[in-house]
Amino acid sequence: MTTLKIDLVSDIACPWCAIGYARLQQALATLPQLQIELEWHAFELNPDKNAAQEPILPALSRKYGRSEDEMRAAQANMMQIAADLELNFSKMQQRYTCNTFDGHRLVKWAATENKATAMKLALFEAYFGEAKDVSDSAILANCAEQAGLDKAKAERILAGNDYSDSVTEDIAQYQQAGISSVPAFIINNRYLISGAQEPAQLAASLQQIAAEMA
Repeated sequence: MTTLKIDLVSDIACPWCAIGYARLQQALATLPQLQIELEWHAFELNPDKNAAQEPILPALSRKYGRSEDEMRAAQANMMQIAADLELNFSKMQQRYTCNTFDGHRLVKWAATENKATAMKLALFEAYFGEAKDVSDSAILANCAEQAGLDKAKAERILAGNDYSDSVTEDIAQYQQAGISSVPAFIINNRYLISGAQEPAQLAASLQQIAAEMA
């Protein structure tokens, strides 16, 4: 059996990151001969902690220079893709922009408890499925509890600076490596797969990499 290490660079506020992970799971289901070690890494789409939160559609409209109607249509398309993957994106058009640094801190902590993926999925669900503010400590602590983590410990972490250095180093490392969009799948520190590719395409890429590593 071939083992591949996947470093997945993503942001909690990135819908394609949630879709990309779900598609990865579908791809891996067709590759039982592969064993995967997955590690989540931080990326910030909204790095300014002091920026005012605003409704997502006008924010995206301004960012991409497209009309709100165009952005609404693009989001609706993503919602359909998500539904086909059994992801809850039902409130993605009602969400607000927010900084995700503290959420990334909890993912780093969750990794020490072997629950990083559960933490990440709880955050995706809160943000895209429930339009919750995933920069809010109370909401983050609830997400930790849903991921099977100790809520009181999550609250203590959020009240301090634990794992801040780890997140900051992550962000800097992948920026310096030239990662400017997410999701980014880095395989065995050698191969880069960018974006939320279709499961069949992703499976073919992983199979080819595994063959080259053999």
